Amino acid sequence: LNLLAGLDVPTSGTIVIDGQEITKMSEEEKAKFRAKNMGFIFQFFNLIPVLTAVENVELPLLLNKVPVVDARKRALELLELMGISHRKDAYPSQLSGGEQQRVSIARALSTTPKIIWADEPTGALDVKNGEQIKKLIIELNREFGTTFVIVTHDQSVAQIANRIMRMENGRIVEVIG
Repeated sequence: LNLLAGLDVPTSGTIVIDGQEITKMSEEEKAKFRAKNMGFIFQFFNLIPVLTAVENVELPLLLNKVPVVDARKRALELLELMGISHRKDAYPSQLSGGEQQRVSIARALSTTPKIIWADEPTGALDVKNGEQIKKLIIELNREFGTTFVIVTHDQSVAQIANRIMRMENGRIVEVIG
């Protein structure tokens, strides 16, 4: 995911996303491209512990110079969409794993990205919360048209995809769909 998102530099080849060759961009250009076009969902949530749920969601917007009032409105809308608006003032340590992952997904969606990179999005969750997150990803893909690129070892997560690429030792060995 770090290569695809332009965080790491490939030793060979190019990476083209939405017609843009990110391997030829400067670090500043890549950062702007990521901010505008990409969201990230991490296995262990990566929420900022001293910020509430709503503050974690609005942070990418504020970093993109969205006015505070608009950022707060968008963050609250996304928490509502995730079904956890009632937890908006809770800190990450006060949230369950499923709630933390929903905040993480809301944060990833906050800037309305074209692509969301998801690293084991259900890996740190129990079965029930994992199922809820899979359903949520499917709904978000349908509703917003956002592309989700998911890295997973869980075949039940892979099965929600319309295209699966299986990798071994850094190489694609099978494409399904």
